[in-house]
Amino acid sequence: MQGPRPVVLSGPSGAGKSTLLKKLLKDYENIFGFSVSHTTRQPRPGEVNGKDYHFVSREEMQKEIDAGEFIEHAEFSGNMYGTSKGAVQAVQAQNQICVLDIDIQGVKNIKKTDLNPIYISVQPPSIDILEKRLRDRKTETEESLLKRLTAARVDLELSKEPGLFDLVIINDDLEKAYSELKEVLLEEIKKTQESRKS
Repeated sequence: MQGPRPVVLSGPSGAGKSTLLKKLLKDYENIFGFSVSHTTRQPRPGEVNGKDYHFVSREEMQKEIDAGEFIEHAEFSGNMYGTSKGAVQAVQAQNQICVLDIDIQGVKNIKKTDLNPIYISVQPPSIDILEKRLRDRKTETEESLLKRLTAARVDLELSKEPGLFDLVIINDDLEKAYSELKEVLLEEIKKTQESRKS
């Protein structure tokens, strides 16, 4: 694949991936782009096909998966989600660093492809702190909160596998976590900025 190396961000819900990403996107306007995922779920009010997700039928998606068009895919609550090669290439074609926000299963699947991204795991300092962050959001039912915490425990356990990530950021202090993230991406950011000048 041509263009800058993509970045795979992984980590449990509440670890602070979105916050770190927002800072990056603000500081480096137009350097980063998101690949638009595919899903078989119905659009929610206000969601735009091709912008929020590519909304497709299960048959369509399965056909493309079978044809090897997907880098990773998974099933949640009866719906399929996935990242297609085309979605990543569309970002790279704009000469942007493609950011993929993917769960640990997805990370393992990407390891089997020729994508060659930078793998970064964002983790909470502890499960207790993660629980507090999720509770403070007040967006979850107790049941869905407990599900997220169980998933987080599994995620953190699996992410200990040696060599799985190029960088593990323990997000205890946002500024420190952000500078660690920037440091690992600096080379790709510079390359992208330079290739734009030429």
